[in-house]
Amino acid sequence: MDQDIKSNFSFMNNMQQQAVFTTEGPLLILAGAGSGKTTVLVNRIAYILQSGLCNPWNILAITFTNKAAGELKDRICAAVPEGGADIWAATFHSTCARILRRYGDRIGYSSHFTVYGTDDQKRLVKDVTKQLGIDEKRTPAKAVLAEISRAKDKMQSPKEMLKLAQYDSRKIEIAKIYEVYQARLKTADAMDFDDLLCNTVELFEQFPEILGFYQNQFRYIMVDEYQDTNKVQYKFVSMLAQKHGNICVVGDDDQSIYKFRGATIENILSFENTFKGAKVIRLEQNYRSTSTILDAANGVISNNTVRKGKTLWTQNPKGEKVELHTCDNERDEAMFIAKTITDGVADGRKYSDYAVLYRTNAQSNSIEQALSRSGIPHRIIGGHRFYDREEIRDMVAYLQVVNNPHDDVRLARIINVPKRGIGARTVTVASEIASGLGESLYSVIKEADSYPQLSRAANKLKEFVSLIDGFINAEKSGDYTLAELYNLITEHTEYENYLRMEKDNPDVRIENIEELSSNIIKFEEDYGEEADLSNFLEEISLLSDIDNYDSESDTCVMMTLHSAKGLEFPVVFITGMEEGLFPSIASMMNPEEIGEERRLAYVGITRAKQKLYLTKTRSRMLFGSTTYNKESRFVTEIPDQLLEKTGEGRMFRATSSGAPSVIGSKAKSAYNPSKPAFYQKPAISSGAKYSVGDTVLHKIFGKGMIVSAEKMGNDTLLEIAFDKAGTKKLMANFCKMEKL
Repeated sequence: MDQDIKSNFSFMNNMQQQAVFTTEGPLLILAGAGSGKTTVLVNRIAYILQSGLCNPWNILAITFTNKAAGELKDRICAAVPEGGADIWAATFHSTCARILRRYGDRIGYSSHFTVYGTDDQKRLVKDVTKQLGIDEKRTPAKAVLAEISRAKDKMQSPKEMLKLAQYDSRKIEIAKIYEVYQARLKTADAMDFDDLLCNTVELFEQFPEILGFYQNQFRYIMVDEYQDTNKVQYKFVSMLAQKHGNICVVGDDDQSIYKFRGATIENILSFENTFKGAKVIRLEQNYRSTSTILDAANGVISNNTVRKGKTLWTQNPKGEKVELHTCDNERDEAMFIAKTITDGVADGRKYSDYAVLYRTNAQSNSIEQALSRSGIPHRIIGGHRFYDREEIRDMVAYLQVVNNPHDDVRLARIINVPKRGIGARTVTVASEIASGLGESLYSVIKEADSYPQLSRAANKLKEFVSLIDGFINAEKSGDYTLAELYNLITEHTEYENYLRMEKDNPDVRIENIEELSSNIIKFEEDYGEEADLSNFLEEISLLSDIDNYDSESDTCVMMTLHSAKGLEFPVVFITGMEEGLFPSIASMMNPEEIGEERRLAYVGITRAKQKLYLTKTRSRMLFGSTTYNKESRFVTEIPDQLLEKTGEGRMFRATSSGAPSVIGSKAKSAYNPSKPAFYQKPAISSGAKYSVGDTVLHKIFGKGMIVSAEKMGNDTLLEIAFDKAGTKKLMANFCKMEKL
């Protein structure tokens, strides 16, 4: 019978099959980039279930993003239609949140506790810093939160932080802020992301019977991206695995790039010592990239000494050489990228085939401008997310307060939005009273008549409380769907009218809050009976930028190298391959930091499936200064026979119109300045005139009509309605069109 089941997995390679069939005891799967680790995880779970080793709810599969968890669960359900949906496939944070919703009352939280995001944490830290009379310039909120997060990763309490601070006055101040910050979170019935893990571990330590319940439930535990785990995450999974010992971790020490978030590579490097009798299986066959790209990646990562060691190989074709393109400056670099994408799409590629990666977000500006001017649809991952928009944060804050009225940060945000005549001074006084009593802000304003300091604002505070209580009662009554409750809030707060009267671009903002309504309706459709307010708020609080990435949308994507992990694209640009930028100047004197930067280069290179471009500049303006950097060491670590070098002989000077002009004779034919091409004087300057009503033929978008033309400096912004591509805004100097 077992052989019959095993025959279902004959499509996998030998090492993948070994990983699938090794079900008992600790197992480390060292999965190289593109080696099919998700396929292995899905099929290992399918094999366990088909073999009757346990029930679906006895399996816990932990990932790092909601997107990965959703993909894993979808594929499990496809492989095991009966029972696949009952597997716990979730992120660390959502797994812990689920446990705490059930048992959080044991450590002093309600089942409706709030999860604070970064913005909420900053507000609270600033408030605490002010409350303690500490100089905010000396202890900025971002730095304080980073220290608090590091402490929580190590499961370090405020008292322990204070003890370790010794005579360091700044660290003493941060420890004091940490202590009050935690107290304020508890009063607000709130946790930050780190608390979700720390509090679950605390729950397990304080209540062994609860730990025992989950140890019995989870007979098989699988953890993806194990190289990215920190100390508290390691503690969480090791506690759960103590009884049955069937823990399988999947990871790649060569892709450990999140030290700045608290990840410790030692967790994967020391797995065999931590879990005695562990088996190690290496997945080295890559199904993603050409052999040239893999050889380049191996050439770079082989220079790291602290690693388990493996060599990626593939049966894929050799493919094109890695193109190393030298640019004059960051504007030239951006225009090269735009031209390459434009030409590629003209030859049949899709925009979504392209990804532009960079070491720092500051590099994105010139690239985004060039893509916009060239009419290339693009999206920045890690940019201004939907749930970060002001109007969305306001409406979500209302929902958070309805769910948990003791959430002081969200309550303070909306108490006078729209304006109700409740001034900042009133809120400050009420907050001071609440802090002195150890109560929430809501508890104080609900009894505003009882406090002489609030007497003048008591009526307005009571009206606000009455409004919120009305929403709370509506939510508890069960008479309203979540979407109806949301509409009730927008109607009774008159929020849309407030946007029209008080804000710029009100129509766009109103469209955004209507889009939030659509998101709520979709959530209700997806979750059915479980679509309550708490679950919705938890889902959106745990979203990451990558969870919002839509691979079906035909747009080029731009993102940092860190954000690109886990993704793949036919064509990848890695920009800024210069010493001081990549590797970053902060890492250059520290061998351990250089090792992490090299792993980041390895991650970037292995995102590419078919073609990889590396770009560098002779000079670069960044953060207001112009630098002249050497070629990145990561370029020199790629074997020379794998590289095709272009652009090396090109130099630029500014023309009278401000456009760059090419001089020099060593440029490759693909970038020959003697040909009519990208860097010539623009079409308008050479006599082509565009007017509203003109019919034009664009190289990519086809036939269209100009509906508006706006003069902008030495150029003209054209709005063109294309027959098939829709309306596009293009700069005349860059759009290469023929008038019909």
